[in-house]
Amino acid sequence: MPDKKIIGLERNVFFTGLVSFFMDMSSEMIYPLVPIFLSSVLGVNKSVIGFIEGIAESTASLLKVFSGWFSDRIGKRKILLIVGYGISTLSRPIIALSTLWGHVLAFRFTDRFGKGIRGAPRDAIIAESTPYKDLGRSFGFHRGMDTLGGVAGPAVAFLLLSLFTGNYRLVFWLSMIPGIIAVLIIVFFIKEQKTKRAEIQESDASELLASGESPRRLAFRANFDWRFKAFVAIATLFAIGNSSDVFLILKATDTGVKETQIPIIYLCFNLVYALTAIPAGILSDRIGRKRIILAGFILFGFIYWGFASASEQKHIWGLFLLYGVFMGLTEGIQKAYLGTIIPDKFRATGYGIFNTFTGLAIFPASVVGGWLWDKYGSHATFYYGTATAFVSAFLFLVVFGIDKLRKKRVSD
Repeated sequence: MPDKKIIGLERNVFFTGLVSFFMDMSSEMIYPLVPIFLSSVLGVNKSVIGFIEGIAESTASLLKVFSGWFSDRIGKRKILLIVGYGISTLSRPIIALSTLWGHVLAFRFTDRFGKGIRGAPRDAIIAESTPYKDLGRSFGFHRGMDTLGGVAGPAVAFLLLSLFTGNYRLVFWLSMIPGIIAVLIIVFFIKEQKTKRAEIQESDASELLASGESPRRLAFRANFDWRFKAFVAIATLFAIGNSSDVFLILKATDTGVKETQIPIIYLCFNLVYALTAIPAGILSDRIGRKRIILAGFILFGFIYWGFASASEQKHIWGLFLLYGVFMGLTEGIQKAYLGTIIPDKFRATGYGIFNTFTGLAIFPASVVGGWLWDKYGSHATFYYGTATAFVSAFLFLVVFGIDKLRKKRVSD
């Protein structure tokens, strides 16, 4: 007998969303404060901040493809979710006790290590629990819940900093609580899927393992079609210019936004993100996911253009809100689109490949972004992101537009 739905959603989709709500609450209690903590308390320059963020995100990315492949290999998702979310939660004391930027790097490395383990299996369990026609709604709900946690996290951080002025370390310690709640929800409420989608046939697994190739090469041998490869390539190019969000926060402080207001501005960004994600997901199910993704790429280019020239606080507030719209248009919908073109038995592997390539691109994006900032000023960092976004949008339009015309001719 199938599990009863909760608010119209599959049980696993609902509880995975709840897990992400609490984990993102934990993360966003910390994340908006990290660049301020590094620059104001530890006296670190922009290049080092970019290096830290690049290393952190690359760590997650390197693990995602292996985690996805391993999850498909053993036919299990839940245990990797527990390990991944658990490691991230246990990383919080490192930053709470930090006195050097190397300690912050160790925290970000460990936190992202956990993210790298859990990301692909989590996306796979959502896709496996959802009918194809509802993928946009399910991933939209997940991103919405994740981002609502991103609203709650900065709000709690702002409240704590208002009560205990400048006590960043207390905020870092208390961020463990929602992380622990997230792990407990996985343990008691998320169920392992027992479907053909989640299984790799033994003969396939034996053939792949006997080849002696690396997990990454094995993944590309798994009958991924040209659409998947083209989309990964274009999304990776886009990510090369999409540097860490810490640069947005640093731009805000440079423009005059007070440090105590940063959690609030990040709260507003995440609120718009959350409010956009679900309707954007539903809309993508109706008009097509590629149209929404293309619109997101173009919007990003104009947003970064705005950050490059922003000179007043009101500009920063408006741009952060638009950035929330961009996130709502792309994050969940890209994964929903991938859910329609990845072979069923390589679901987690496919998500792992996508997350690995786009995540690895954040390292050069953040390092180059930090170098451009120190060398030429903040405008150079954002113009760089604008250029890569517009080029990516053009390639996306050309590649997938030609495919649409080809299909139309065949049908005629």
